[in-house]
Amino acid sequence: MAAASRNRDRDRDRSPDTGTEAVGQRVRALREERGMSLSTLARLAGVGKATLSGLENGNRNPTLETLYAVTAQLGVPLTAVLSGPAATPTVSGAAVSATLLEVFTDTDATYELYRLRVAPGPGQLSPAHQPGVTEHITVFAGVLRAGPVDAPLTAAAGGHLRWTSDVPHSYAALGDEEVRASLLLRYPRR
Repeated sequence: MAAASRNRDRDRDRSPDTGTEAVGQRVRALREERGMSLSTLARLAGVGKATLSGLENGNRNPTLETLYAVTAQLGVPLTAVLSGPAATPTVSGAAVSATLLEVFTDTDATYELYRLRVAPGPGQLSPAHQPGVTEHITVFAGVLRAGPVDAPLTAAAGGHLRWTSDVPHSYAALGDEEVRASLLLRYPRR
């Protein structure tokens, strides 16, 4: 029974809608739509050309930091490169794990809602998003320090943080407790 479950999980992870291969295909398609070379996107996003090539070819499992850096330069929300609407993809970085819960739009913006976990220990730096993007975090457990690198904010359980995230920003759990929170990203329409 366990072997059958592992095989289903392996096959699901390889499917074109949910795997790293699909993410890479979406990144490549968006880059090509914009007439941008691999070298140019890598330079603008601050990632290695080999890293970006591996991501586009489905050979590398991208980190949250890499995906945010790339999508910011492509001018799209993170969900533009993640799996289809039936999946609930989780992306992880050095300290943050974010599970996509919902994407919704109105006439002025696209919103992404995530379940967020921030591990205690060293924090995580996130690259700037495209202009006008805002982040809204509600903390349910732990103490979170997050926000612009030069002016971080702090909130404990029950608190809320908001900032414009078109500048480098960071996330760190203060103390020994994992932070559990919700993150709402608002991407204004251009």
